[in-house]
Amino acid sequence: MYALGLVWNPSKGIDFGFFTLHFYSLMWIIAFLLGFYIVKRIFKNDNQTNEALDSLFVYSVIGIMLGARLGHVFFYQSELINDDFFSIFLPFKFKGGIEFTGFQGLASHGAAIGMIISMYLYNKKVVKKSVIWVLDRVVVPVSLGAVFVRLGNFINSEIIGKVTDSSFGIQFIQDTYSKYDVVKITGIKDVKEAYTALGSDPKYAELLEKVPFRHPAQLYEAFSYVFVFFILMYFYWKTNKSEQQGFLFGLFLVLLWSVRFVVEYVKEPQNIERADWLLNTGQLLSIPFILIGLYFMFVYKPKRKLS
Repeated sequence: MYALGLVWNPSKGIDFGFFTLHFYSLMWIIAFLLGFYIVKRIFKNDNQTNEALDSLFVYSVIGIMLGARLGHVFFYQSELINDDFFSIFLPFKFKGGIEFTGFQGLASHGAAIGMIISMYLYNKKVVKKSVIWVLDRVVVPVSLGAVFVRLGNFINSEIIGKVTDSSFGIQFIQDTYSKYDVVKITGIKDVKEAYTALGSDPKYAELLEKVPFRHPAQLYEAFSYVFVFFILMYFYWKTNKSEQQGFLFGLFLVLLWSVRFVVEYVKEPQNIERADWLLNTGQLLSIPFILIGLYFMFVYKPKRKLS
């Protein structure tokens, strides 16, 4: 029995006629705007200038987005380097004809690496304190941003979970049937209308039954990251741990990547060639981050104290 029993078949965005605002893109926009608001409060508490805040926003957007995209390519889809190089940096697919796709394929491990590098450059050029001091503060909004990114993945029916007979199972129609499949099956040329018909028209009930129930792994992660965010907020605002350089950064790494490591057990592997590995790619990449986090929480001693 499925408690949720949800047939997930949403629209991918808001159609303005000349432009479609994809909900996945909207989730990223919300993540950055909320992050800006949270960091503004934190920087005000730490007596930092508005100029420093504005620069941080620019460095964060470029570092996180570029790192996320390159991380996906290097860790999960390296064939793009030879097969469709320009699609790595542009929101288009060029192989087999030009097609607007948006930026599909963003890896959180790459985003983390990009964030660390961009914060190093930001600290060197702008605040000139310590990159660890900066990271201790930006990880608070980043953890909340991760919630919205996973909600975007859920809307897109991507990074889905394994087939399950548990009470949390959800049918992801758009994962089982691609837009090309659904147009061919229904004979309806409009993709949105074709998906709607497949999900609601009784004559397609047999096809709908072939869509398996899967773990909503994206929601498991999003829900868990909410707790990571509130834990980090608590330690920053209610304790003196923000004065211990590296603690909040380390706590973020341990909590967020531990969640990722556990949830990976109910996810479909993103790289089929590594599906039979004892630990999948996401788990193997998470372990170093967790170990680094423990180091910054309990071992790291800064070379100099900040005023």
